[in-house]
Amino acid sequence: MTRGTTAASRELKDTKMIRFAQTAARVLTVAIVTLPLLGGLACASEYKAGEIEVEHPWARATPGRAKNGAAFMKLENHGGTDDRLMAASGDVANRVELHTHLHENGVMKMRPSGPIPVPAHGHAMLQPGSFHVMMIGLKAPLVEGEMFPLTLTFEKSGSVTINVMVKSVGAGAGNTGMKHGHGMKKN
Repeated sequence: MTRGTTAASRELKDTKMIRFAQTAARVLTVAIVTLPLLGGLACASEYKAGEIEVEHPWARATPGRAKNGAAFMKLENHGGTDDRLMAASGDVANRVELHTHLHENGVMKMRPSGPIPVPAHGHAMLQPGSFHVMMIGLKAPLVEGEMFPLTLTFEKSGSVTINVMVKSVGAGAGNTGMKHGHGMKKN
């Protein structure tokens, strides 16, 4: 190898290294700018309708050929006026209703609840053993790790469409909700 060939070879290597470093810097810059945005979208679990914030909506995966499911969440009212969750809707099931559990003569029974109060500067918990969104006649099984949309309609705050995360079949099993004033609380 001659001295001129070695110098040209080094210059070519240096040029390649500079291009690699520039490309790496561009990729890193794009990653730094976009990852927080993508992470925020991927982890979004809070939604707003007027003064109502819907936090951490989730549902249990359905076992086998179960035809019904339930969705749970926290409804936080940041406003100074009481509000009510009037209805829920979605294409996930033939019917979507607001339900609660009642204790009658030593037996737990599930019934439509009608509107669910969300007190001013307070919250309502939709949780196992208490208020929940009941999905009757599921069109497909609820599969752990998947999401589905529901639209919640409030009396004063309007409507909001949320994405409900499906958790394991046994998620929230220890939470009966029965000790918490039926899921409503002033902050």
